[in-house]
Amino acid sequence: MTTLLDELGIPPVGLGLWKIAPEDTAPTVVEALKEGYRHLDSACDYGNETEVGAGLAQAFEAGICRRDEVWVTSKLWNTYHDPAHVRAACLKTLSDLQLDTLDLYLVHFPIALKYVDFDTRYPPEWLYDPSAASPQMELAAVPLHATWAAMESLVDEGLVKHIGVCNYSSALIHDLMAYARIRPAMLQVELHPYLTQTSLLRTAAQYGIPVTGFSPLGASSYLELSMASEPESVLREGVVGDIAERHGKSAAQVVLRWGIQRGTAVIPKSTKATRRQENIDVFDFELSAEDMAQLSALDRGRRFNNPADFCEGAFNTFHAIYE
Repeated sequence: MTTLLDELGIPPVGLGLWKIAPEDTAPTVVEALKEGYRHLDSACDYGNETEVGAGLAQAFEAGICRRDEVWVTSKLWNTYHDPAHVRAACLKTLSDLQLDTLDLYLVHFPIALKYVDFDTRYPPEWLYDPSAASPQMELAAVPLHATWAAMESLVDEGLVKHIGVCNYSSALIHDLMAYARIRPAMLQVELHPYLTQTSLLRTAAQYGIPVTGFSPLGASSYLELSMASEPESVLREGVVGDIAERHGKSAAQVVLRWGIQRGTAVIPKSTKATRRQENIDVFDFELSAEDMAQLSALDRGRRFNNPADFCEGAFNTFHAIYE
C-alpha cells in the first residue's frame, strides 16, 4: 500500500542531527550514509550544519552516495520569521550544508522571535541578548501566514523542493490550510508511545500531510538536558520488552517500528554505529494489531519538548504553544 511518505519520496527512517557535537557531526554523517541512511534531519538551531555539509561533501566525493539519493531536511529558526529574513536564513543553511537545494524546509516552531543578525550570533538560539542583566526571549510581531508566504517563495525560486511545519497543533494546521498557496509537505512533531497525538495525526491525514515523529524513543533525547528522568523511558516498559522478546528485536526497534507502522517517518539520533545500525534495521518484522494497540495504550500525554516548560526555566520567559 502506498503511503503519504512514499508519495513524497522521503525515507521512513532518518538520522536526527540534534545534540550531535560539531566535532562528531561530519564523521557521523559519513558513517551513517555508509550504513545506508538516506534521510538527514538538520536545523540551523542545532549549531552543526557546517559540519553536516562537510560530511555530505566527503560522502559525495567518496562515491558513498549521490546528492539525489539523500533526503536533506532543515528548518527556519524562530528569529528569521519575518519575510525579510526567510530567504537569507535559507541561503545561510544551504551554504553551510554545501547544497544548492533542500529537499524539505520546515518552520521550526510557531514562535516568532526578534531578529538577530548572522554577524551578531549564529545560531542565535532563544535569548535575544544573552549578556543582558536579565536575558529573555523577545517576541516579534510576525504572523505565521506572512512567514509561510515567504517559505512559498523559496519553492518558487527553486531553493527548496518542499516546505512544511514543526510543532504545529491541529488548530494551527486548520488555519494554515485556509491560506496556504503551497500545501505543507510535512508536519514534524514529537511522537512516541507516551505521546501518541492521535487526533493531530488524524488532522494531518485529513489534509494529506505526511508526518515525521521526532524524539521517537521518548525520554532518551532529554535525559542529558534534565528534561526527563530515567524512569520515564518507554523502553523500560514491560510490554515493550515482551513484544521485543517475541520478535527477537530490541525495545528501541519495537518502538521505532510502532512509529513506522503508524505511517510516520522517524528520526532517531545516535553517534554510535551499533545503535544507528539497530535503528535502521526495522523492516524485517511487523508488529501485530495487538502489539500496536498495547504500545499505543501506553499514551500518557507526556510531552518532553514543551516550550511552556523549558522556556521559563532556561530563558526567563513563559511561552506556551500547546494547551
